Amino acid sequence: MTTQSELLSTIQELVQPGRGILAADESDPTIAKRFNAVDVEPTEDKRREYRSLIFSTPGIGEFISGVILFEETLGQKSLDNVPMAKLLESQGIVPGIKVDKGKKPLTNAPGDEITYGLDGLDDRLEVYKNQGARFAKWRGVYNISNTLPSRAAMEANAEMLARYAALCQSMGIVPIVEPEVLIDGDHTIERSAEVNEAVITEVFNALRRHSVQLETMILKPSMVTPGKECAKASPEEVAEATLRVFRKIVPAAVPGISFLSGGQTPEEATLNLNALNSLGQLPWHLSFSYGRALQEPAQKAWAGNLSNRSDTQSAMLKRARLNSAATKGQYTSDMET
Repeated sequence: MTTQSELLSTIQELVQPGRGILAADESDPTIAKRFNAVDVEPTEDKRREYRSLIFSTPGIGEFISGVILFEETLGQKSLDNVPMAKLLESQGIVPGIKVDKGKKPLTNAPGDEITYGLDGLDDRLEVYKNQGARFAKWRGVYNISNTLPSRAAMEANAEMLARYAALCQSMGIVPIVEPEVLIDGDHTIERSAEVNEAVITEVFNALRRHSVQLETMILKPSMVTPGKECAKASPEEVAEATLRVFRKIVPAAVPGISFLSGGQTPEEATLNLNALNSLGQLPWHLSFSYGRALQEPAQKAWAGNLSNRSDTQSAMLKRARLNSAATKGQYTSDMET
């Protein structure tokens, strides 16, 4: 199989009506916070147990097309002694991998951050591919205020995202490009729209500069929402503000936009996705790539107890099914009960 045919095959499997991507790539500190919230010690064995449970949920492949894994998870085996990538494949799900190495302060740009991880990425991608990963994800983070992000931060993070994406495609791995404008702060939805437009414009400028093939990548952006310290916007307001930005700057060649949940509750993330898919025909498949917004109910049901397998998997399947409905604009709040 040629590199191009690998890319096309993977993108066709990932971007499908009614299906989305599960982000199960939490770093150790992040998963520790999630486990602590349900009184579970965040050991490697417990991480393996939990992820094995949700990945083996019967029927999950009907609603989930891909799962982004953390490096540790990609190298693990399930509770039934099956490599995690093979377990996902048996569900009809494409295994993926988070490849960035986290964020640090951007030098000479107070308040801004930059994501690291390009050093040695080609070698790591080769290892990940041999372990079964067929797509990858890199997250660029943008703090927002009246003055942030700076031009330097937007340009630097866009450059990193584009270099990562180009390298992935050269190796037959589909890149998910994630420019996340954080929800932290008291900014208005108008300020969020302004920043998202500037950030994503810069990202596509860099992608073109590095000859990234738009047809075999997925964009994973934030929805345009007010800051969490500002009054909430309705799902209709979020959808209208988001699509107003994206219609202006996201090329139609991009096959899929898989939104991150970015601090929204599970219900809010589903409502907002449904509103986005209720505004008529669009050139892209609008779906989800949620982490906490898909997993929080399952983590509460599990609570570190393997005997809660059935409740854990039921909670996971329910949120996947509800978000699948939202990708078709068919979700209603009464479906929660």
